[in-house]
Amino acid sequence: METIFNYFETIPTAHRSLILVGGITFFWLLEGAIPLFKFDYKKWKHAVPNLFFTLTTIIINFALAFLLLKTADWVQANNFGIINWLPEMPLLLYVVLGVLFLDFFGAYLAHYTEHKIKPLWMVHLVHHSDHKVDTTTANRHHPIESVIRFAFTLLGVFVVGTPIAIVFIYQSMSLIFTQFTHANIKMSPKVDKFLSYFIVSPDMHKVHHHNMLPYTDSNYGNIFSIWDRIFGTYLELDREKIIYGVDTFPDEVKNSSLKELLKQPFQGYRKPTGVEEV
Repeated sequence: METIFNYFETIPTAHRSLILVGGITFFWLLEGAIPLFKFDYKKWKHAVPNLFFTLTTIIINFALAFLLLKTADWVQANNFGIINWLPEMPLLLYVVLGVLFLDFFGAYLAHYTEHKIKPLWMVHLVHHSDHKVDTTTANRHHPIESVIRFAFTLLGVFVVGTPIAIVFIYQSMSLIFTQFTHANIKMSPKVDKFLSYFIVSPDMHKVHHHNMLPYTDSNYGNIFSIWDRIFGTYLELDREKIIYGVDTFPDEVKNSSLKELLKQPFQGYRKPTGVEEV
């Protein structure tokens, strides 16, 4: 564990880029081999706006990275934060708790907040308005949302007290998990269900992308499923019943246009309807 910790403490930017590109490539190929849904679409054309938003997310996170570094260095130097106030523990447990709590602040809490505050929902809508969810959907976030997500992660680093090595471990895991859970891959329902007791599984997250309430407002987690189970936001839905998108924004042509997606947060507020019963 110490070797891994030391590696992530100074992980080269090129290696982090390799995780991103390697993940997209791996799941892209896997989608072709074992697709969950046989989408009738031109995959590269569908990927263009999603990859654009992936690029803007990278740029924003890179530009603001110094804030993460400064905060992580400060909490470590001042022994500040939740995991630093706990009794001394093995390094592995220290890392697991750090990633677990960062997942709460940087993913679950950020995601939950975006669904509950109207202006933030309109920003987050860009992610939900994809009608063909696949691994490229993972980082389909409007630039404004990238800033919002970064702010929550920064809050997490401060409150949890994570050194930069744990921050980079969390970000790497978060990236792979979001590519995995959005990927259009078919997994055994039993295996998927088993995984969902511990981590966010593909079927679990795809319920969140169903176009109607209450499913849209469920399963907010990214890495660990514990947060949805603790806070009562976990729901299940048969994968065959899932319809992607948002029912109040049904125009797939507009929702595939980069120009329209950039304008989407500034349209009138419209929440998905709640016509389906759990």
